[in-house]
Amino acid sequence: MTRPIGYFVHHQGRGHAERCAAVVNALPASQPVTVFCAKPDIFPAFTRQVEVIALPSLFEPNGAEDINDTTTAPDTVHCAPLGWPGIRQAMAQLTGWFASANPVLMISDVSAEVAQLARICSVPHVKVLQHGRRSDPGHQAAYDGAVGLLCPGAKALAQPDWPASHMEKTHFAGGLGVDVKRPDPARRAMLREKLGVGPKQRMVLVMSGGGGTGFASAPFGIAARAMPDTAFITIGQMARDWHATEPANLQHHGWVDNAAEYLAAADMVVASTGNTTCHQILAAETPWLAVPEWRYFDEQIEKAAALHRAGAAHHLPHFPSSAEAWREAIQCTLNSHDPAVQRALVNEDAAAETAVWLTGLTEQLLLDTSKETGVTHDVVHPIRA
Repeated sequence: MTRPIGYFVHHQGRGHAERCAAVVNALPASQPVTVFCAKPDIFPAFTRQVEVIALPSLFEPNGAEDINDTTTAPDTVHCAPLGWPGIRQAMAQLTGWFASANPVLMISDVSAEVAQLARICSVPHVKVLQHGRRSDPGHQAAYDGAVGLLCPGAKALAQPDWPASHMEKTHFAGGLGVDVKRPDPARRAMLREKLGVGPKQRMVLVMSGGGGTGFASAPFGIAARAMPDTAFITIGQMARDWHATEPANLQHHGWVDNAAEYLAAADMVVASTGNTTCHQILAAETPWLAVPEWRYFDEQIEKAAALHRAGAAHHLPHFPSSAEAWREAIQCTLNSHDPAVQRALVNEDAAAETAVWLTGLTEQLLLDTSKETGVTHDVVHPIRA
């Protein structure tokens, strides 16, 4: 019987679940997979049989906490409060599954604690590697103990401070979990007309992601007033400001299912640097003003800097606050645009190549075991393109 792969998925935002679905769907159908997540309803459709197990959240209290925790958590963990029955239940489910299923591999996307738990339980793990300042002992232990690291980004976006020992075992997968097909220029005029944008009118798209509270609308009111002939259209979650007055050329479309069409119609985009947003923009080859949102460990700040170094986006640390600054930022974004650089950072075969890499890891793990013990195991051979 083929030993299963486990997959832990953090439930904040969309990127973790989208990556998981893409990877799992690309794995051979004969490879059993069990997915663990606190919100099983966040996943795109799986196209193969997958066991999905709901865990209590490791990060949110549920009201059953029973200890007044006044301790200081050790720096080897990020979230380990005392007296949380939900955490005990989640970890018990994971360790119970480790014992009963005998998995060949556990993927953590993302939790340093789950990665370390797998290692403590003698289960090989793959840790998803994200941007950010992650030199702390908790992250480093998870990375050091991993049999492989999976980076959902191109190698050209690697941070300069990532150690060689980690880079050697990292699989880079730019565009993983996102539809990164090339845009169709023939549809551009039709899409702009559909959005009410004139043939010669400049359109600036503002994409506000789902991993936080959304952009404040006030800065874009300033931009729209400064450029009355430009159509400013926002999609996603926007935080409206009571003191902001908004002109008619600023429109809020809210959550949409066709972000790619908005990107194809736009002359440029203003967005943060979340995983899904990032690869949607790179795939669309749209001029990009990247303004990072606050995230733990400066994840978006480091990714925005990496994109700027690669020439894939113009990076500002915060939104312009005056008409002059907005005009300058938009012109710099348009002048520095290189669509070929953006296209080189996404890979349409990212999921298939990741599945091949993971299968190769499991084969090597089982091969090494058979050499040492003389015990042979079933292995799953990927379908290679």
